[in-house]
Amino acid sequence: MKLIWLGLVLGAMNLAWGQNSKPNVLLIIVDDLRPELGCYGKSQMHTPNIDQLAKEGILFRQAYCQQAVCSPSRTSLLTGKRPETTKISGNDDHFRQFIPEVVTLPQYFKKNGYHTQSVGKIYHTNLDDPLSWSVPSWMPPPARYGKPETNASIEKEKKRLQAEGKAYQEIITYDSLTKTPLHVKQVGIEVKGPSWEDPEVADTVLRDGKTMKKALEILQNLKHQSQPFFLAVGLSNPHLPFAAPKKYFDLYPYESIRLPQNFHPPLDAPDYAYLNGGDLYRYADIEGRYKVSPQKAKELIRGYYAATSYSDAMIGLIINELQKLGLKENTLIVLIGDHGYHLGENGAWCKQTNFEIATRSPFIIVPSTNYALAGAKCEAMVEFVDIYPTLADLAGLAAPTGCEGYSLKKLIDKPDLAWKSAVFSQYPRRVEQKRLMGYSMRTPQYRYTEWKDQKSGKIESRELYNHSIDPEENKNLALSPDYQMIINQLSKQLQLGWQKALPKNESRK
Repeated sequence: MKLIWLGLVLGAMNLAWGQNSKPNVLLIIVDDLRPELGCYGKSQMHTPNIDQLAKEGILFRQAYCQQAVCSPSRTSLLTGKRPETTKISGNDDHFRQFIPEVVTLPQYFKKNGYHTQSVGKIYHTNLDDPLSWSVPSWMPPPARYGKPETNASIEKEKKRLQAEGKAYQEIITYDSLTKTPLHVKQVGIEVKGPSWEDPEVADTVLRDGKTMKKALEILQNLKHQSQPFFLAVGLSNPHLPFAAPKKYFDLYPYESIRLPQNFHPPLDAPDYAYLNGGDLYRYADIEGRYKVSPQKAKELIRGYYAATSYSDAMIGLIINELQKLGLKENTLIVLIGDHGYHLGENGAWCKQTNFEIATRSPFIIVPSTNYALAGAKCEAMVEFVDIYPTLADLAGLAAPTGCEGYSLKKLIDKPDLAWKSAVFSQYPRRVEQKRLMGYSMRTPQYRYTEWKDQKSGKIESRELYNHSIDPEENKNLALSPDYQMIINQLSKQLQLGWQKALPKNESRK
């Protein structure tokens, strides 16, 4: 009897930890992806694979990152903590310098019996977290261009700078025990090619094609493992340079491209609200800082669209492979951009602002192949810090401790449920001798931002945009006498923070 009982116990344990008892997780992070997708109502876009995912799951129409630049956003998403906690506000430092004991999203799944693995850009480039993964991460070759003449020109310039002792390099400081890269220092002159390129090559020749080819190989191997898996796949497009096979550019004839209506800075906004154009101005075909002609702007928009469609095609490959391998039925699929992106809106390019266009990004979850509300579109405001507790909840794991977000499972079950009263983002600026932090809060009607001196705490300026009459955030109302009472209310709400903006009648887990 004891042997029979022991066999039953071991059998139950094997079932509990087997691949069929827990859902696999496929997390797809797309670099710089804004909601410029068919499923978000952008009819000019060719994104059939992402659109199909939205039809199978739930699309969150108002999903916001915590800081609109790569490493802070990804760190926040993968730790479930906000930038004020992670201390990451740029792309040079690893969060384990400041919160060394944090258990990341993939690490939590690993601790709960999952095989965790990443391919492509998940954490920011050169700032991977070895503790998160069961096996070392895989990254594609760094080259982004496909035309031989482009690559030859870049190599020629690199050799010239090397001869002069001015070549670009990254100096990485590692933790001696974990081999985690803790700090990245860039020195020298980095050689950039053109801001966009349309080589006539196969999809697999360019960087994202190589990433997806590797992802398919990994997926085929994972099929034969007894453990459930957490596979994270990161695509580089549509990050600059906008490099995609020519066939994707052909989807968007130049004459069809339109400039945004608000191709100008917001009226009465402080200069530093929109001044940073990221690395666009370092590319070889850009005339100079803040000099983007209407013609060049249309080229950039077209390139962004083409790169987005290229990413969509790569996403289609892995979803089809899931289906082919018989894994899709038991795989929880999540698609997200790491933040939004300016294409001239608000007089800005790239990300690195607190505006709606930079902080809002696509977010789709397919909880299961038989999701009862497939095709649902949720209007509730959600945040990237919500993803960690949500995935743990959907996978049936115990609620992780220390997360500064909230599980969205109840919204997935009932998309019209009353939810958060506000969501929060932030972005730093150096203005003359001062270091400012712009703390931004989005409510159903307003975006309110306070720019504070990080040393003194003094509020240097404010921004207020009324989305009911100005969804493009074209006029800052902070100086208007008519809005002073609203500003006082919003300022108090901002100071109370995210803890007081959680769904009503819900307590922290």
